[in-house]
Amino acid sequence: MFDLLIIISRYLFVIYIAVFLYNGTAYLLDEAGLTRHSHRRSIFTCRTMTALMHITAFLILSYDRQAITYSIPYLLIGAAGFVFIIMSNFVAEKVYKGGCPLIWNCVIFLLDTGIIMLVRLNFPLAVRQLVWICVGFFVTMWIPVFVKMVPKFEKLESVYIILSFMLIISTLVLGSKEYGSRNWIHMGKLSFQPSEIVKFLYIFYLASVFRKKVNLKEFIITAFLSALLVILLVFQKDLGSALIFFMTYMVMLYISTSNELLFFSGIGALSVGSVIAYRLFSHVRVRVAAWKDPWADIDSGGYQICQSLFAIGTGGIFGSGLTRGMPLSIPVVSKDFIFAAICEEFGTIYAICLIGVFMLLFIRGMMIAFQCRRRYYSIIAAGFTAMMAFQTFLIIGGVIKLIPLTGVTLPFVSYGGTSILVSILAVSFIQWVNGYQKASEGNEVPNT
Repeated sequence: MFDLLIIISRYLFVIYIAVFLYNGTAYLLDEAGLTRHSHRRSIFTCRTMTALMHITAFLILSYDRQAITYSIPYLLIGAAGFVFIIMSNFVAEKVYKGGCPLIWNCVIFLLDTGIIMLVRLNFPLAVRQLVWICVGFFVTMWIPVFVKMVPKFEKLESVYIILSFMLIISTLVLGSKEYGSRNWIHMGKLSFQPSEIVKFLYIFYLASVFRKKVNLKEFIITAFLSALLVILLVFQKDLGSALIFFMTYMVMLYISTSNELLFFSGIGALSVGSVIAYRLFSHVRVRVAAWKDPWADIDSGGYQICQSLFAIGTGGIFGSGLTRGMPLSIPVVSKDFIFAAICEEFGTIYAICLIGVFMLLFIRGMMIAFQCRRRYYSIIAAGFTAMMAFQTFLIIGGVIKLIPLTGVTLPFVSYGGTSILVSILAVSFIQWVNGYQKASEGNEVPNT
């Protein structure tokens, strides 16, 4: 009977995410003025699909085959996750009255997918992840208060960039190596990744600079400081973060200046820098070699990507079924390769639809950025959206061997306390910008 539930669930999970994606797309098209559809029904249906997916998954995950009963710890974390799904939407709507419900729905769906996979992979990590998610949402609820208390935070560009360099340099001095990169700081039982925090500060720095017309001197200084940050990250062997910083800078520069020459010159500089990095750093050559032909070094450099491709291939279109795959054979599966685990047990159709959920989130974020009439807030929303979009592209592209693997986390899904916290805060600022714009259109007094 239990095996039958797993077999049926393979199709149920696809139905859940397909219905979620359909209703999310309908809401998005209506927001763009292309269709007429009931907002309330679309949002309610999306939330229902998230809840049904959660219940179905934990009916499978919490069952103990040996004892022929349900495990209390697994049922408790399932119940805690369900309460979070219900309460987070309710509280977010109360705090961010002008926020976009589609964005909250997408974020919660992705967070829940991550919790389900982490419970499957490593129960203690799943518990810690849920704690970090709750901390992230608690901090998020104070963002409107923070913005009200610090109304001139757009003038603190010097503070943002100084803190960014302090954090990056502290990693070079105090950091420890994990999987070849020196990008973690351990303080007793607490560990964090400074580059994740710097992403947040860096967006505010660039938005503070680009909120006004930039002269040649300011442009050179900003470009130099940005390049220096990227170089420091390369020396830490944190190639993924270095690429995210660079591409985020290019997008925010282009949005602020609309200068195609600067944008394509930057892309050209990236190409030249990539060639130089390839020749200077052995770890870059290892990554590129594993990307070009992982089978040639399957026992060493290409082992991760080969195991990832095996998992994706064996899962098929509907997956092997939750708990029926072998995702633990993939190294660092809870962080870098969680998308491959999803492909194996949920199937290719589910994985493609999951990318669609990310796209809904990013498209809506860019719509908010372009609709906001205040330049500073518009650039912040665009910066955070671009940052998350590039990070998603880098890790999924690396996992499926579209591009060389860079070793970053999949936003909202992969395990990582700092990453989860920063991603949730990024979304909260996008939501605050949307609320600000709606308040401005309604001639209300915004929280500034």
